[in-house]
Amino acid sequence: MNQQPLPGASTVLTMGILSIVLTLFCCGPFGAIFSIIGLVKAKTATQLYEQSPENYTDYSNVKTGKILSYIGLALALVYLVFTILYFGLIVAAITTGELSGEF
Repeated sequence: MNQQPLPGASTVLTMGILSIVLTLFCCGPFGAIFSIIGLVKAKTATQLYEQSPENYTDYSNVKTGKILSYIGLALALVYLVFTILYFGLIVAAITTGELSGEF
């Protein structure tokens, strides 16, 4: 049989890599967006592969991309929690008068 590359497998891998890179070097929301896109694409690619696995190759890219997307989403959530804590501490310091500039 003539096997063909699984449609969307390289897209899933690319989105997983972008989710980690953008979370670590740019900002968390972009990483979360790309990880969600990667997970949705992975679901459709997995469904297509499960219908006829003998027709497609590159399923390992889908599995790797899915794992990277989960890691990127987790990093984005950790980034979000740290951002909330950071700004919460700033607001708490301002309201208690510690950063009011009184010397």
